[in-house]
Amino acid sequence: MKKKLFNILYAMLLAVAVAPFASCDDDPDSENYYTFTGQMMSDYLTQNEEYSQFAEVVSRAGLMNLLSTYGHFTCFCPANDAMETFLAAKGKTVATLTDAECDTIARTHLISVMYSTFEMKDGVLATQNMMRRPLKVSHAIDADTNSVVVINGYATIIAKTQNDSVENGIMHPIDCVLESSTNTLSDLIAENPRVSIYSEALDKTGLAEVMKIYKDGDYEPSGETYYYTSGAEPKEFATNPDERLIGYTAFLVPDSVLKAKYGITDLRGLYDLACKIYDPIYPNDVAAEGHSFEHLSDSVNPLRRFIAYHVLTRNIQGLSELTVRDDFGVYTSKMNPVDWYPTLLPYTMLKCEHLTVTKWTGEGTRTHYYLNRRYDDQYTIEGVHIQPDVESDVDNMALNGPYYYIDDIVKFDDETRDVIDNCRMRIDFSSLFPELMSNAIRMNGDRTNGGTGGNTAADNESTKYGRNFFFPDGYLDGVTVGKNGYFIYRRPRQGYWSLHGDEFVCQGNFDVTFRIPPVPFESEWQIRLGYAAMNGRRGVAQVYFDGIAQGIPLDMNRDLKYILYGSFNASFTGLNSLSESQRIENKKTLKNKGYYYGCNGGYHGANASSGESFADVYATLRIVLCTVHIAPGEDHYLRVRAVSDNKGSNNNEAMLDYLELVPKSVYGVNDEGAEEDDL
Repeated sequence: MKKKLFNILYAMLLAVAVAPFASCDDDPDSENYYTFTGQMMSDYLTQNEEYSQFAEVVSRAGLMNLLSTYGHFTCFCPANDAMETFLAAKGKTVATLTDAECDTIARTHLISVMYSTFEMKDGVLATQNMMRRPLKVSHAIDADTNSVVVINGYATIIAKTQNDSVENGIMHPIDCVLESSTNTLSDLIAENPRVSIYSEALDKTGLAEVMKIYKDGDYEPSGETYYYTSGAEPKEFATNPDERLIGYTAFLVPDSVLKAKYGITDLRGLYDLACKIYDPIYPNDVAAEGHSFEHLSDSVNPLRRFIAYHVLTRNIQGLSELTVRDDFGVYTSKMNPVDWYPTLLPYTMLKCEHLTVTKWTGEGTRTHYYLNRRYDDQYTIEGVHIQPDVESDVDNMALNGPYYYIDDIVKFDDETRDVIDNCRMRIDFSSLFPELMSNAIRMNGDRTNGGTGGNTAADNESTKYGRNFFFPDGYLDGVTVGKNGYFIYRRPRQGYWSLHGDEFVCQGNFDVTFRIPPVPFESEWQIRLGYAAMNGRRGVAQVYFDGIAQGIPLDMNRDLKYILYGSFNASFTGLNSLSESQRIENKKTLKNKGYYYGCNGGYHGANASSGESFADVYATLRIVLCTVHIAPGEDHYLRVRAVSDNKGSNNNEAMLDYLELVPKSVYGVNDEGAEEDDL
């Protein structure tokens, strides 16, 4: 039955508006859903003979009842010929599949959120399937010259039957059965002969064993639903994450590239190269026993350090997730989207950059992703190019993370430390904690739907619009959450005064301590916080660095009107509308008070063309939390503690949008030096 795509009646949504919010898992309690008399997803499967084998798999998985109830499901539905090809390759029939195998197959093809092909952009779907695995999306042209969507690089959604709507979702017949690897990342890498040298290095250095970790089995969500008011938004709710997954992302140089660029054909050659890179960085370890080729798993071994710097401590589930998805919130004509991530090499960061600014393209490829690139007025370091994809005959998405090919090695050497990392490092709070990416929390949901986080039927019944999360003490690595407060991630919404539309807030009698990212070299560093002030709706917090209070408490009610002119009612002109003399004077005034305009390379709004720069909004600003002397190889912590009189009130929150780590070489220039940009 072919229907118009969006022929799901709004009145039917209203019928469930009073349904209580159930637990946030992939199997909604059928008691909370209205069953319709029209054709449901279950009817589609059972009444179309060409899908009978997949229907039997779904039935044996115990999911047919779920698909007969109200919901917003997406089903990638393989026809019988696709099922037969899949089963024959495994020497099985539907009858000989175990119930567990049926469950895996069924859940791999189902999403508890409704997606049309019009919403499927290149990259990774914003919602995982019911196996909690990402689905890669690409586009191609079929034999009849139709533009089609391809899932995971090989399963094509059939053009003539795509977007077939039923009462509780959308059906997308596909020409292949989807599979998701159950291997951990190091095991998946070991299956690919094209990266055999890196795979052997992972094994011999002991890092392969580290990368087999997948899940914290001791974590259990509390089941609490926390209702709160944030800023000007009506009541929202947040819940704990469903689980605590642990992930990794590996960047691998294929054997062919190692041979062509370095003449390396075996592990010993890679070790020798590692010595050349890391002996100058760690000279005191050269004479250590663990430095030798016979002790590759030692923490001071140069090969272990070399390989460790190629691995991130988070599961980045698609190239489009390496920086903020869809470049949202970034003026991409002015500034390349950038993220900084810790690696398995202690106290080091890897710079991930999406090349978007034509002026700085150099020999690079616009729209592609790079590692450790710095191409600007001062430097022309092209960086390492991440290849857009791997071969079609291999799977690069493991249970706990992906691997990507790169066209050269990445290395933490003098140039990386002193040039690439010698800049203002801006780190969004959503990318600060690896658990947000490994558990598909960062940028989750549909930012175009404002919603209320829980006061509408659509918000209650579909996670498509996103979830807000609060994190119990111990969930986020390096973070301590006091028992009388909440540490909340608010999912992205495109109208918010926050970079990328998402933010963290501390609520209640909060007391939150978190580890800051490592610095690459010893220097005086400014630590800045980007946030949105809201008069009468924020709180007052005392900030500490390594346990020492920094200045007077931060009043997040005070915006740029108040800071510049001493009045909340003063008129305000954004940075980009000031004359040159006014711009210089205002920036000097703010800098003397320990503040900066909000980042000029970011915007809030639906898109860059209609958005407004954060430097032009009186509520969005940056404050210097502290200026401290920091050396590499050290852990340092910021603490944010409520000191407001109304600690139990909803109007007592600290908003945390992004951090900036800025060395003195950038912030400390004199009047004759190169001025720090406003981006």
